[in-house]
Amino acid sequence: MALKDLLADTRPLQNPYFRRLWFAEMITVVGAQLTIVAVPAQIYADTGSTAYVGLTGVFGLVPLIVFGLYGGALSDAFDRRTIVRITSIGLIVCSALFFLQALAGNENPWLLLTLFAVQQSFFAVDAPTRAAILPRILDKEVLPAANSLHYTVFQAGAIAGPLVAGVLIPITGFPLLYALDTLALFAILYAVVRLPKLPVEGDVQVPGIKSVIDGLVYLKGQPILLMSFLVDIIAMVFGMPRALFPEQAHTHFHGPVDGGIAFALLFAAIPAGAVIGGVLGGWLSRVRRQGLAVVWCIVVWGLGVTVYGVADWLAPHTGEHGWVVMLAIALIALAVAGAADMFSAAMRTSILQSAADDSVRGRLQGVFTVVVGGGPRISDTLHGGVAAGIGVSATAAGGGILVVIGVVIAALVVPSFVRYTVPR
Repeated sequence: MALKDLLADTRPLQNPYFRRLWFAEMITVVGAQLTIVAVPAQIYADTGSTAYVGLTGVFGLVPLIVFGLYGGALSDAFDRRTIVRITSIGLIVCSALFFLQALAGNENPWLLLTLFAVQQSFFAVDAPTRAAILPRILDKEVLPAANSLHYTVFQAGAIAGPLVAGVLIPITGFPLLYALDTLALFAILYAVVRLPKLPVEGDVQVPGIKSVIDGLVYLKGQPILLMSFLVDIIAMVFGMPRALFPEQAHTHFHGPVDGGIAFALLFAAIPAGAVIGGVLGGWLSRVRRQGLAVVWCIVVWGLGVTVYGVADWLAPHTGEHGWVVMLAIALIALAVAGAADMFSAAMRTSILQSAADDSVRGRLQGVFTVVVGGGPRISDTLHGGVAAGIGVSATAAGGGILVVIGVVIAALVVPSFVRYTVPR
């Protein structure tokens, strides 16, 4: 196989609408990560309380669920270009308010949490609408490549954003981070302003509870789409080990600065693997059996997490500095898992975009947003509780094994998902 066949498929960038959106994402994703880091850091700096920091999960998850579902209904009722214009402006205003409160020296965590909830509400409407736009501006055959390019940029931002924030916070404080995010968001506003009109094709319903319920009823009758959500829940709830990183870095990979370097590397390993996978994801557009490919990718994700979990068990038998070797094994395993997760996410998104009717595509993308955002948050709570009883290594390894078992059982119960072939 030629190298060009492995490298990322860039055909979607030939489309001017997608090209503008993608290059805008390259700018805005780093800014968004600056705010994601700055909000909990500012709350902790103001309160000294981890409990207050933990509230960001609640203040972020509730709007994500409510407005993710309702935002999907809005996306199926109004011109999607209009919606993303409004949400982009809303995100800019929220980011500017973050900047102003930090500049004014605000120390009230409730104000910060409220702003965060409002921001997440706009995001929850924006995300499913933007995802529902792609099948309208791109051919179905390049959707996997487009989603791969999107996730690659997102994961690259997940690495760069925290690193930049970590450098800037001690030097400049929080206002500059929020200001950079505000300025970056104008790039996406420019991209969505240049989109064509995108009215919904097919039957249009008035947005509301009935519309949301009708979307869920539609989903109930689509086993392929249901499975695309179920396998992601299995992978994230049982297999996302990020809540274990602090303790494992401190107690097992006890490197320099009391495990701080190990912690940073563990946190960066999954997105780094996803970025490498995106760069080498040119084969995704040639996959016809997308359902089977998703199952295999999630199996690899589970096995990678399992290897990460057991890596430190060998440390006592490898000498005084054996933790370095074991940390390297753990990082490689997490990177492989991250690449597999990126492949899975790109194909699952493509399945959802190509298999769903345009009239319900926004609502289903809303469900997708809730699943993708909610699964890791549930995993954090689950892993933290289990690790307190059986330890971090057993929790990570056990979770990875459960992922493999769970996705295999799901594939056997719904064989139509494994047989799913992308339509031409």
